[in-house]
Order: sequence, then C-alpha cells, then structure tokens
Amino acid sequence: MRGTFVTLEGGEHAGKSTQVAALVERARDAGIETITCREPGGTEIGERLRAALFGLGRAPTALTELLTFSAARAELVATVIQPALEGGASLVLCDRFTDSTVAYQGYGRGLDLDTIAAVNRAATGGLVPDLTVLLDVATETALTRQADGSDYLEREAKEFHERVRTGFLRCAEKEPERWLVLDGASERAAITSSIWERIEALLKR
Repeated sequence: MRGTFVTLEGGEHAGKSTQVAALVERARDAGIETITCREPGGTEIGERLRAALFGLGRAPTALTELLTFSAARAELVATVIQPALEGGASLVLCDRFTDSTVAYQGYGRGLDLDTIAAVNRAATGGLVPDLTVLLDVATETALTRQADGSDYLEREAKEFHERVRTGFLRCAEKEPERWLVLDGASERAAITSSIWERIEALLKR
C-alpha cells in the first residue's frame, strides 16, 4: 500500500519546521513509520543546490530560481519521497513542495503559472500531496519573526511577501479538499492537534 504524503506550506517563518518536528513526535508515539524531508534539499544534490542559492548575496533571476528549486525537487522525489511512499513508510512529511513554487516564483516573481505547472509536473512525475497544510501568517507578523536576514528571500520587500501569501491562499481556494488552512499565529499545540486529526483520518483510509 502507498504511504500518505503530507506537505507543509507557508511564507517565511510561518512555523513549518516546528510543526514537522511536533508531528514526527505524534507519529512516533503512535508507532507510525515516518520519513521527513525539506525543500530545497533533502539529498546531497539538493543540499548543494540549496547552499548555492542561499549563499548568494542577491536573488538570482526568477527563471534560474525556478529551475534550481525544481532540479532539487526532482532529485528528492526520485530518491527519497517516491521510494518511501512505495516502500513501506506510512507517512512522508515534507517542508515545502510544488505549491511553494507557485506562490514564490509564480505570484511572488511573476513567472507564467502554466510554465510553472509544466515544470512542477516534470520534476515530480505528477506526484500530488494527499494533504497540504498552509500555516497562514499575516505579512507584518512574519516579518517580525525574521532573524538576521541572511537569506535573500527574507530581504525581499514586504510587497513580495504579500504576493506570496496571496499565492498560497489562491492555491488553497482552488483545491479546498487537499488543503488545510490554519492560522499560523495560533498556539502551537493547537495547530499540531488540528493537523494530526487530518493525518489520522488519511491514515485510516
């Protein structure tokens, strides 16, 4: 049987990594075999591509950003996510996936959404998450959570981050059955419980 694939999405400092860690603990307590990964990264090639991008002192061109993230994703899907889903892992949790590309490179950078959809399909072989969780945080709140701004995405203007947030919400509106939209400013344990409730329902199918 194929495992359950869950992705967590949101803008900068939305709390995705915190929730992944909390969900892994829930899964461990329930005896559920779980694999976690992040984007971009999760493989040797992916981590090198991540370091190359985020080591820049400036943003690359929008198309370079799209193709670099997608190359890392193609490696992650082929060598980690698909083998885990088909090889016995009950649950695969991924910090970001294709919807981040739509939000950041589509709505944020203004690249053609049809082009992005084609690149996403090529990189993933058409893989779609069973559940996508959006941790929605107001742009003003997210900006106050930022650390030292060493990541070029963190240094983008407020307007960019607002476009990204809009992109995520538009994605969720188009596929409400796949998405769970939560207030990322809510109490952490309450967020975890809401996500876990949906995951449990998927695992019982």
